[in-house]
Amino acid sequence: MPKPELIIVKTGRAVAEARGDGRDFEHWFADGLGRDLFDYRTVSVDQGEVLPPVDSLDHAPAVLVTGSPAMVSDRLDWSENAAAWLAAAHNASLPILGVCYGHQLLAHALGGRVGPNPAGRRMGSVTVEFSDPDDPLTGPFVPASSFNVSHVEVVLEPPAGARVIGTAAHDAFHALYFGNLAWGVQFHPEFDRDIMKSYIQARSGPLEAEGQDPSALIGALDANPNGRPFLARFAELARAVAGADPA
Repeated sequence: MPKPELIIVKTGRAVAEARGDGRDFEHWFADGLGRDLFDYRTVSVDQGEVLPPVDSLDHAPAVLVTGSPAMVSDRLDWSENAAAWLAAAHNASLPILGVCYGHQLLAHALGGRVGPNPAGRRMGSVTVEFSDPDDPLTGPFVPASSFNVSHVEVVLEPPAGARVIGTAAHDAFHALYFGNLAWGVQFHPEFDRDIMKSYIQARSGPLEAEGQDPSALIGALDANPNGRPFLARFAELARAVAGADPA
């Protein structure tokens, strides 16, 4: 049986400090999902690459939407085009996982509201409180798990019909289930400690200007032990939909 396809909607590049070995978001995600479990197709929408029309797909690929240095609230043309595509993919019940910018973009695509976090920039390891033990993706991580975060904007108002399945101290809508096999999470399951450290170092100036201590944030980092199991769980669900594995 051929491998199921997973489309990585790449919405930007990681900071240069984290790409010293030439690897970027798509590589980190493939590591967590399982390099041999999917045929990966990366579409760099921020660079003008075009996603295939959803109605032209003769199978049901899974979709993962990456983080980005861009802001959803800027409504850039490529971002709005990607949002329209995600709305169509959601309507077609393709399994979708939106991460950070991807989480926000999916919420925006489905009618939610995204903007600057009233609590300000957040970086480092945080505790995410998951609330639904029956959710097929986040249920195994109830009640609380540590993940790494790096963001300025958040979902301020979920779209109609979305269910809150995870919160953080600084973000009431940290994880959402949008229905139709689509989830969004504000945290970065693909970030290990070294990647997170690189991000904090790259943003040390803005962090200090905002009254935060980069050294303390780095000192409080953990290894993000839940990141890869979280991605592996999404891989299980996506492969089950494709008929490759039982859920």
